[in-house]
Amino acid sequence: MANYDLLLLPGDGIGPEVMGEVEGVVDWLNGQTQGSFNVESDLVGGSAYDVHGLGITDETVEKARQADAVVLGAVGGPKWESIPYEHRPESGLLRLRKDLDLFANLRPAICYPALADASSLKREHVDGLDIMIVRELTGGTYFGEPKEITDLPDGQKRAVDTTVYTTSEIERIIRVACDMARKRGKKIHSAEKHNVMKTGVLWHEVADRIFSEECDDLDCHHILADNCAMQLIRNPKQFDVLVTDNLFGDMLSDEAAMMTGSLGMLPSASLGAEIDGKRMALYEPVHGTAPDIAGQGLANPIATIASFGMSLRYSFNMGEAADMVDRAISNVLESGLRTADIMQDGMQQVSTVEMGAAIKAEMNKLAA
Repeated sequence: MANYDLLLLPGDGIGPEVMGEVEGVVDWLNGQTQGSFNVESDLVGGSAYDVHGLGITDETVEKARQADAVVLGAVGGPKWESIPYEHRPESGLLRLRKDLDLFANLRPAICYPALADASSLKREHVDGLDIMIVRELTGGTYFGEPKEITDLPDGQKRAVDTTVYTTSEIERIIRVACDMARKRGKKIHSAEKHNVMKTGVLWHEVADRIFSEECDDLDCHHILADNCAMQLIRNPKQFDVLVTDNLFGDMLSDEAAMMTGSLGMLPSASLGAEIDGKRMALYEPVHGTAPDIAGQGLANPIATIASFGMSLRYSFNMGEAADMVDRAISNVLESGLRTADIMQDGMQQVSTVEMGAAIKAEMNKLAA
C-alpha cells in the first residue's frame, strides 16, 4: 500500500469548513486498502498574515514542495483589503504557483445532469457539458515586468502590466493540453489574440507547429479569445479541451464555470513539470472565501472534495478512487440533496457537514 504526504491549506472564510469535509474523505480512504495519507495542515492567505505578517511563509512553501500534493481551500476577504499589496492573502497563492512552477491550470467545467436546470443557460446547451480548460498559470500579464503605477508630470498616474511569453512556456502548456485531449475527446482549441497582440502571434505560431508536428491524432483548432467567449455561450458543447494564456484563461474559465450551475461545484488542479516521477501539484476549488456565509454551515464542500478527487487522479495514480469520488458526488445530487447555493424547488437543503457525510455514505455504498 502506497504512502503519500498530503498538505492541507484551509485558508480563509469558508476554507476551513470545506476542508474539514475533505479531511473526512481522506479519513475514509485511509480506512480502505488503496493508499495511506499522512496529512499535515498549515496557514495560507489572510490566516497566515494574521500570524506571520505574510501571505505564506518560507517554511510552508517548503512543506508544499516536499508534499506529494497540496489541497487549498480559499484565500482573501474584506478583512485584509487595506494591507500592503505584496502581503495580501492572494500573494500566498501566487507565490505557491510561482515557486512550485505550477504552470498548467486544469479547470473542468462539468454540468451534472441533476443541476442542468440551475445553469444560466438552457438545459439543452449544458446537459452533458464536459469541457477541460487548460490555462497557462505562471506567465503572461499577471507575472510580466514591468508592473507598476507611476506618477506623470501633469499629475496623472500611469499603470502598466506587461504580457510576456517565451517559446518554451507556450510549448509546455500546449503539450499538456494535447495530452489531456488524447485522454478525452481528442479535440483541442487554442484561444489567443493573434490578430492584435504580439504574444498572441507567438502563441499561435508555437501552437500551430506542435499541432502539425505532434498531433496528427487530434482534431486541432485555433480560435480568437473574444470569439471563444461568445462561442462558449452560443454552443459550449462544441469544445472539449481549450488551452489559453493566463489572462484569457482566468476569464474564460469563470465564464464556463457559470454554465454548470454554481462556482461551488467546480474543482481545479495546478500542475508543474514531472521530474523523477514526481509532479508538483496544487488542488483548489474555483470558488472564493465567501466571508458572508463563513461559519454558518452553508458552504458547499463539493468543489473542494472534487479538487481532492483530482489529486487522486493526477498525483496519486488512484484513478478508481477518483472515479468513486466523482460518482458519489453525482449520486448524492441525483438523490436531491442540495446546499444553499444550488438549492432548487423540491430538493432537500443540507449543511456543509451533512453534504460531506452524504458523499462519504455514498462512497461506502459504492465500495460495498
